[in-house]
Amino acid sequence: MIEVGNVLVHEDVITENFVCNLNRCKGICCLEGDSGAPLNHDELGILKEIYPKVKPYMTEKGIATVEREGTHVTDFEGDYTTPCVDTNKECAYVTWENGITKCAIEKAYEAGDINWKKPISCHLYPIRITHYPEFDVLNYDRWSICSPACSFGKELKVSVHQFLKDPLIRKYGAEWYKELEEQVAGI
Repeated sequence: MIEVGNVLVHEDVITENFVCNLNRCKGICCLEGDSGAPLNHDELGILKEIYPKVKPYMTEKGIATVEREGTHVTDFEGDYTTPCVDTNKECAYVTWENGITKCAIEKAYEAGDINWKKPISCHLYPIRITHYPEFDVLNYDRWSICSPACSFGKELKVSVHQFLKDPLIRKYGAEWYKELEEQVAGI
């Protein structure tokens, strides 16, 4: 583990390669899993506030799900997540473009309709954060459906933390990321 401020970074985040390859995987991570995307408590109000501006980018099934269940739900472990259209399947905020999943929230952001890109758990994937009262732990979440991203990252020689530079800066700040890079260079 590397300690950067009050964050412990698992060495796999530094040593493993990863670059999303949507042409190969088609964004299946937004369609599969045990529940929707994890949400922080502070993201719940944001989702509720931006929903009217995100709604035009959503599918009919996604809209129906949010109208029925709300902009977020509590999963089987008691954690906040995005709602799913089908049990443990498609995120309600998924939209489609040329057979590839896209995020309706991110589409609204890119169009300038909102100023919030998407849930941090989505932006940081394949990093998953375990929160403790005194610190966070960043782990690399291995999932077989991401094997195209692993091989593409290896081909391009891009590590997980390099691929996720922008969301890591969004979460912890530019100074934190700079310190991470300095520590990685010293290994």
